[in-house]
Amino acid sequence: MGLKSIFSKEKGREYREVFKQHGFKGLVKRYGWKLVVAVFMYYLIRDSILYILIPYLIAKGLFSS
Repeated sequence: MGLKSIFSKEKGREYREVFKQHGFKGLVKRYGWKLVVAVFMYYLIRDSILYILIPYLIAKGLFSS
């Protein structure tokens, strides 16, 4: 299972349906912890870039003069 297949629109709809019907336990039982870890890592990396790296680079550029 590649990353593209995990995050496709069709799979996203499928994940939401399973989550609505069976909850978090059903989602983990059906797709395993790999999906949970992949989503967690996606948000961890995205938020690190948005809230740590970009402000750091902006501040470094503003205060380096």
